[in-house]
Amino acid sequence: VTGASFVVFNGALKTSSGFLAKSSIVEDGLMVQITRETMESLRLALRDKKDFKITCGQMDAGDVKEYVDICWVETEEKTNKG
Repeated sequence: VTGASFVVFNGALKTSSGFLAKSSIVEDGLMVQITRETMESLRLALRDKKDFKITCGQMDAGDVKEYVDICWVETEEKTNKG
């Protein structure tokens, strides 16, 4: 689990790169590079307020994968306000 101040979703990852998606820590945030198709699915999930899971790593890496989970929650945390 990684806490981040911000998340950037970059929809320019090419399917020919050999990656499902790539995640990396940038300063105090997270950058997730995804394909255009995954970006469209993510946009729909955000509009519909549905949870979404992005599988990161190489396409042929087997069982070793990273995941970026976008989850909607009922309660709103009061930390880091202001």
